[in-house]
Amino acid sequence: MNKFINPLLWIILPLAAFFSVSCGSESSDDERPYVVTTTMMLEDVVNQIAGDFVRVDGLMGPGVDPHVYRATPGDFRALERADLILYNGHFLEARLSEILSQMPERTFAAAEQIDTELLIEAYEFGGNYDPHVWFDVSLWMQVTEAVGARLQELVPNHAEEIAANTTSYLDELRELDEWVRERLNEIPEGRRVLITAHDAFSYFGEAYGFDVMGLQGLSTQSEYGLRDVSQMVRFIIENEIPAIFLETSIAPRSVQSLINGVTERGGTVQLGGELYSDAMGARGTEEGTFTGMVRFNVNTITEALK
Repeated sequence: MNKFINPLLWIILPLAAFFSVSCGSESSDDERPYVVTTTMMLEDVVNQIAGDFVRVDGLMGPGVDPHVYRATPGDFRALERADLILYNGHFLEARLSEILSQMPERTFAAAEQIDTELLIEAYEFGGNYDPHVWFDVSLWMQVTEAVGARLQELVPNHAEEIAANTTSYLDELRELDEWVRERLNEIPEGRRVLITAHDAFSYFGEAYGFDVMGLQGLSTQSEYGLRDVSQMVRFIIENEIPAIFLETSIAPRSVQSLINGVTERGGTVQLGGELYSDAMGARGTEEGTFTGMVRFNVNTITEALK
């Protein structure tokens, strides 16, 4: 018995034969190191820089909210077999925290490798910092570099190739960051207000010069009431906000309540589109990659607000 797994979990593990994770790649005939990630963003990093040298499975798929995600029996099986478990950290995967804490020698909190001076404090949240670091591409570059170094340790016989892939991908992310800034410059400064269901875009706002507001807090578990809706509706009307946005991993009712409230008070606000926030698009699509997700979001925001 692995001493880092809570013995109670072994009651559930036999059921795992009936489940599988996203790709089901933990086959016994593949001897490459097995990497399990929580979020799709981390899954994509591994695929970009070490996909030929490791097997990788992501626990969370398109449209999955990491704040409320609960492990399935198949997840327990994958975590037990993993040589390395990559997770975001800063309490993003709130309901997996206890499980991950039992495997310290095989887990790596990627976002917690960023210098805390660059992070946004969020002491009202379950962690000390806002975990949504991927919306600042420059911060995601730091995550990528840290993950690359950890993968080199995991697969030392391919360390040089992984290092080269990491460098190449960092160049791609650097170009992406420049493109984001150029594209968003098409939006007049007075219109650079991003309103979404929950407060996931603070790093985006800080990096690219936007005022960001979410009806809910940093976690989708946060409650909102009529007073919150009323205050947001008043802000939208008074500031003539042209559009607000849905998120693919969150039910649309909160944003719809804002649109209804504005309409009832004689105002007008459009639905600007749907953004990828805590999960990416379908695997195998452009939006199922980090760079594709960012480009989709930025194009959607720009077209709605410019």
